[in-house]
Amino acid sequence: MPRPPLPPFTEQTAIEKIRLAEDGWNSRDASKVALAYSENTNWRNRAHFVSNRQEAEAFLAAKWVRENEYRLIKELWAFSSNRIAVRYAYEWRDDSGNWFRSYGNENWEFEADGLMVNRFASINDLPIKEEDRLFHWPLGRRPDDHPGLSELGL
Repeated sequence: MPRPPLPPFTEQTAIEKIRLAEDGWNSRDASKVALAYSENTNWRNRAHFVSNRQEAEAFLAAKWVRENEYRLIKELWAFSSNRIAVRYAYEWRDDSGNWFRSYGNENWEFEADGLMVNRFASINDLPIKEEDRLFHWPLGRRPDDHPGLSELGL
């Protein structure tokens, strides 16, 4: 099934695709999020490699068990016909109550049907104090009026 917006991307459709991805990841519903990726999707996420949709779903399910109170913001960096480069940050805490802000960049490549076939992510984790958190919306979709990365100075 097609997954709009479809390539070739414009700035507007690239931003829309990014927000849909952000909303999906903020849902923390691994089975639903995995449907945005092709059956033969390839990922590099830190030192972890994924080579199909089922592995992506398992990766995401494990991620959201480990990363509690996960809240993510994504922002457009660049785009071309079927590729989008994204920068992002997310905040989470571990089982011991330690908070982190993870910063990253992703390079995405899409098939004609709008499913992501390649996802290459580079991520760095910064320990933060709870009082230094910037992402305070209720778990789930980031409200439309919540500042993005640039507005937050990230």
